[in-house]
Amino acid sequence: MPPTTTRSRTSQDVLNAIEEQFTLSDEILCAITKHFVDDFNLGLSRYNEPMAMIPTFVTGALPDGSEKGTFLALDLGGTNLRVCEVHLNGDKTFTLRQNKFKVSDALKTGEATVLFDYLADCVDAFLTDDTGDATDDEYLRLGLTFSFPVEQTALDKGKILTWTKGFSARNAIGHDVVQLLQDAFDRKHLRVKCVALVNDTVGALLSRSYTSGGCLLGAIFGTGTNGAYLEDAAKLTKLGNSILGGKMVVNTEWGAFDNQRRILPITPFDNMLDRKSINPRLQAFEKFISGMYLGEITRNVLLHLIDAFPPVLFDGFSTAQLNAHYGFDSALMSDVDSAKTSGEIRKILVDHLGFKAETISDDDTDIVRWACQMVATRAAKLSGTAVAAVLVQTGHAQIGGGSPAGTEALQVGVDGSLIQFYPGFEQRMRESLRAVVGPDVEKRVQIGLAKDGSGVGAALCALHAVKHGEQ
Repeated sequence: MPPTTTRSRTSQDVLNAIEEQFTLSDEILCAITKHFVDDFNLGLSRYNEPMAMIPTFVTGALPDGSEKGTFLALDLGGTNLRVCEVHLNGDKTFTLRQNKFKVSDALKTGEATVLFDYLADCVDAFLTDDTGDATDDEYLRLGLTFSFPVEQTALDKGKILTWTKGFSARNAIGHDVVQLLQDAFDRKHLRVKCVALVNDTVGALLSRSYTSGGCLLGAIFGTGTNGAYLEDAAKLTKLGNSILGGKMVVNTEWGAFDNQRRILPITPFDNMLDRKSINPRLQAFEKFISGMYLGEITRNVLLHLIDAFPPVLFDGFSTAQLNAHYGFDSALMSDVDSAKTSGEIRKILVDHLGFKAETISDDDTDIVRWACQMVATRAAKLSGTAVAAVLVQTGHAQIGGGSPAGTEALQVGVDGSLIQFYPGFEQRMRESLRAVVGPDVEKRVQIGLAKDGSGVGAALCALHAVKHGEQ
């Protein structure tokens, strides 16, 4: 509930009205979960849906921890490039050797062949240090984590759709990223074969499955959000007859859930964020729950309280920092939410937002804490609906409680700053899970960190390609 002091009835009414907009009843959480499941099945049946449900061509059983071997992983997603050698010990453990390399602006914006030749040079330099377990007659198998939009048509094939994150290398769009990399390896006469193209969320699923002996869902709750899970291949009807049976990992791209705005409880503070974003009316779910946006939603709430008449916060005064777009981020929210005293919150406001300590009342600090907790709680509970939807979709739960017989642990592998570091995020997520699928199922859900999905996960995907005879 909003903090209550001797403030005026008008001010308390303003706080109560805001909290009501952010409060999610059990009925709303169940309705959102049902909509999630409906959108899953829509995305499985046809292309060009917001919930894309992308086939990954990772088929069959997931890793169980018994896998052995040494594989390479190449992780390209931004300013840094990472090359890893992953040794799978066969006992749910692994050892990792890695190097990071800088990707210059010239490489990002030059010719694609120059960029991919540089990637090959980095792999060559890495292997020069230690050739691992390979002999001169063997090819080293490599999994590529490529964090840019691709249209994947096989485990080792994916057409680059567009560049993001400051990349604009020429003559790459429309080309197969695996072939571009393999051609560079061949030009350098490297005995390395790229056998798998991996999404980082799929990597999280594979990594957690290996270290825990199985996994139902891999999920990212950090700067962005996404989920991947093992689906009955027969449900992927949009693939036609190309998949006859068995299982396939599906990359949901659930950040785009409810882009049509039919079920998510949108407030004016969400609308303001969306309207000023670089992608209005897109990535709707992500804008409710991910670390990139939570601070901005909170900032919008705080400014609304400052601008209220009469003012509810800081006597109607703001600062240049708080007025700035994205001037209040989720890291500050986390600090405020975990602060033990009003004095600690006051120091955060002084140090990071430019307020003067003497102008901040205890009532102000209480309201700032309340706003942070309110926005974060909604994000965590909505995150729980995504997890619940996968439990329902895979037959492990029913909306409203009750489930098919079963006592086995339901493993969820997670990665991302929110789930790892935001105080109470998992606890609040579990409240949502209990509300939607019931306490008996929620107790069986084991949420654990997926260790290095973009590295270990890519190596496991390379192993998967070899095991299934694709390479």
